[in-house]
Amino acid sequence: MKVAGTQAVEVKLLDPRFGDEWPLPAYATSASAGMDLRAALEAALTLQPGDAALIPSGISLHLADPHLCAVVLPRSGLGHRHGIVLGNGTGLIDADYQGPLLISVWNRGHEAFTVHPGDRIAQLVVLPIVRVEFQVVDTFAEHAGSARGAGGFGHTGVR
Repeated sequence: MKVAGTQAVEVKLLDPRFGDEWPLPAYATSASAGMDLRAALEAALTLQPGDAALIPSGISLHLADPHLCAVVLPRSGLGHRHGIVLGNGTGLIDADYQGPLLISVWNRGHEAFTVHPGDRIAQLVVLPIVRVEFQVVDTFAEHAGSARGAGGFGHTGVR
């Protein structure tokens, strides 16, 4: 069922535990930006410090709209408390991708961490895409509101 103000995206359930043991990915609140992705593992997986693994999410999706993409992001609590982050930082899903969503998980912490089947290990955010064409110039035109100018990386300092 499509909710007013949302855009339908096709999803394939690759794991039969969805709908029975696990709910479909969904927004937890009306203001949530992301939907949690689960570890569709057959058995628990222990990641030692420094270990990385590719974990199936149990779904595939097809955005279809070339003005959309999806990103797989880490869950902040897992990263901060346990050192569990994404092995590739952020996963990008193009609108024409239709394969399974796999989650690269990395234990950057100092203790072993066990991922159990059904654990929420990442989140999926769908974003709009603006397509651009590069215009080669020798200098940039002055634009109102661009006070930074040629200020480089970190030029504003910490305080």
